Amino acid sequence: MVFLIQRSQNKDSLVLHLKLNELIAATQGASNRLINAQDFSEEEIRLLHDFYSLLVEKAKLDNDLGQTHSVEEAEDNHHDKLAAHRE
Repeated sequence: MVFLIQRSQNKDSLVLHLKLNELIAATQGASNRLINAQDFSEEEIRLLHDFYSLLVEKAKLDNDLGQTHSVEEAEDNHHDKLAAHRE
């Protein structure tokens, strides 16, 4: 019985990953770096957590958590805003 429940949960988890992968792949501008996140090592997951924590901090500086979707874009936007503010 436990085996059947675990097998069902594994299937559900795999299907959820596939659906999320499809959403990432289909969304224009979305980063594809997370498509295989379930296969990342613990170190890679920690690095990504740090990466997205940085994105949150950048977004807080912009007072809009939904404005950017990548750290690179957040940094570019932040630098552009600072440059415009200095002018």
